Amino acid sequence: MEKEDNLIKNKITNEALNDLPLNAYQGEIVVVENTEDISQVIKEMDGEKVLGFDTETRPSFKKGKTNLISLIQLSTEKSTYLIRTHKTGVTDELLHLLSNEDVKKVGVGIRDDIRGLQKLKAFTPGGFVELQTMAVDKGLKDFSLKKLAGILLEFRVSKRQRLSNWEADQLTQGQMVYAATDSWVALEIFKKLSQLDSSNIVDADTTSVNN
Repeated sequence: MEKEDNLIKNKITNEALNDLPLNAYQGEIVVVENTEDISQVIKEMDGEKVLGFDTETRPSFKKGKTNLISLIQLSTEKSTYLIRTHKTGVTDELLHLLSNEDVKKVGVGIRDDIRGLQKLKAFTPGGFVELQTMAVDKGLKDFSLKKLAGILLEFRVSKRQRLSNWEADQLTQGQMVYAATDSWVALEIFKKLSQLDSSNIVDADTTSVNN
């Protein structure tokens, strides 16, 4: 990423993004495929105040047809949990976590994720934090997860698996890493934005910032 004296450009070009190194989640991935395991992972996340959050949905290639959310990703500092909701359903314990105001669930495009989750089971969302809103408040002008990662984390993430079959009987290694990367990156972006002073943001169109 281009920066000098902690200055950060408010946006990044596609060319600059493509020049960054590719990175992916390398920590522990826990795949949850039954309701009993949901109880266990909720216990493991007990005490966490911030969770990286995302969802995945099996793509539909028919006009006007959308599928239900197939996967919920939740990342802590140590692990990422992939909850396969098309197999587990949505338990009361999971709903409690999604409604808990004391646990931040941080991600990009949260509104659509919440709408999708409410189609699985009605609940009142609590503690969700939209990273795009945080980015706007800090003065950034690029808001996708991919571009925020480029600006703040100095790497790019692959979106190659996005349109794969998230309801397959077994997730591939590529799918698991892709899904875990999205929620992990959300957590890392949240940490960077929380520490970022808006006075360090400069206009990419008018400022030359050297490596």
